[in-house]
Amino acid sequence: HLQLQNLSLILSDRPTDYLSSSTLRHTYFLMHHLLARAQALVPLETSTAPSTSYRTACTLIRDNRLLVQRCNFLYRSKPKERTMLQAAQQPFDVNSYNTERLRLDEQARDGMRTQLARDEASERSLPGSVAGAWKWALRKQIWDFMEAKDIARFPRPVHHRIPNFVNADIAAQRLADLPEFRSAQVVKVNPDTPQKMVRQLVLTRDKVLLTPQPRLRTGFFSRLSRSSFPLEDLNEACTSAGVAKFGEPLSLDTKIKVDLIVVGSSCVDPTSGARLGKGEGFAELEYGILRWMGAIDENTLVVTTVHDCQVLEPGTIDVSKMLEHDVPVDVIVTPTQVIRTNTTLPKPSGILWHKLSPQKLGQIRVLQQLKERIEREMGSKLPTGPDETLPPSAARGKPPGGRGRGGGGSSRRTGSGSGSGRAQRGSGGRSGPQ
Repeated sequence: HLQLQNLSLILSDRPTDYLSSSTLRHTYFLMHHLLARAQALVPLETSTAPSTSYRTACTLIRDNRLLVQRCNFLYRSKPKERTMLQAAQQPFDVNSYNTERLRLDEQARDGMRTQLARDEASERSLPGSVAGAWKWALRKQIWDFMEAKDIARFPRPVHHRIPNFVNADIAAQRLADLPEFRSAQVVKVNPDTPQKMVRQLVLTRDKVLLTPQPRLRTGFFSRLSRSSFPLEDLNEACTSAGVAKFGEPLSLDTKIKVDLIVVGSSCVDPTSGARLGKGEGFAELEYGILRWMGAIDENTLVVTTVHDCQVLEPGTIDVSKMLEHDVPVDVIVTPTQVIRTNTTLPKPSGILWHKLSPQKLGQIRVLQQLKERIEREMGSKLPTGPDETLPPSAARGKPPGGRGRGGGGSSRRTGSGSGSGRAQRGSGGRSGPQ
């Protein structure tokens, strides 16, 4: 691309000194033809948004309207290439992207609320009948407490989210001071709000940011670096819409090495490193895909940033109940401390197809493509997980808990004002609101 752009500048400066106008027009046409063909080699099915490189090609083409017409005509018989050129010529609509993202997020949360209510009813009538019910109980206690004590920040309420929390920016800065972060070149960070400052620090420290599209529903991973966007757009580049707008979509064949993984959590156990997310399993799927790609291995450090109240009392999580797809964390970073868990829990070696239900697989296009590809190469079918009833959409509702300002919440889980703010668990249950 740089060679073609440099040639463009040379020809634009003094074209008449070197070439006739007819030769110049044909040279420009050839340049845009080659550039457009190079972009068309990137698989379209891994992303619905054009990358920065597509827009670069489009900008060059727009320098001469005649060339736009010729390029479109040239690819009339090649649908994929023509589609890419047409997509590149459409400006990225941030408002439409955010509107659709918020709609789908709320739909997913509605479904989780409905499923949680159903599971709670089943547990009341027949204790032990719902696998993983204990995870939802822990999540709900944390979410309720953060809302009641106004520890949460926008977006509210934090139920069925990776909860944003007071002083998330301080936790991010503490993470950035870790030697593992300073030495990392490529950092994968989840797309949730509490880790926005982490994503910003990755970019401002001249590292490469790898982040997934939310719930992997619109694509795969996107890659950003400091050169991917104008300086004044740094804040936007750290959002989901900014990643879609400025990022370079990756394919399953992209060769990349990830040095550090940052995940969000609802709660974590400081002694075992056992982690609970918001309950959808996407962090585990993303981890499995990266293992399959060879981008990470079992030694790649996994870090989470949370509020102190999200750090459970040691041993709260019974590790024998953790599942083989669960990803433990090596380091917990809060606004006040860094905890190295020295976890001995195994990390998944890849995608556990025997655990992935057909219904979940049907929601994620990149996994469908990967499964078809592996089966084609193996010449045999991969195992399939048991069927599951995915949460349906439900009427919007508000879970219990406050909706305060989110700016001045207490960092303590107990009323005494002493201790580290860690979640308490005793014989009578957790101190604080139930």
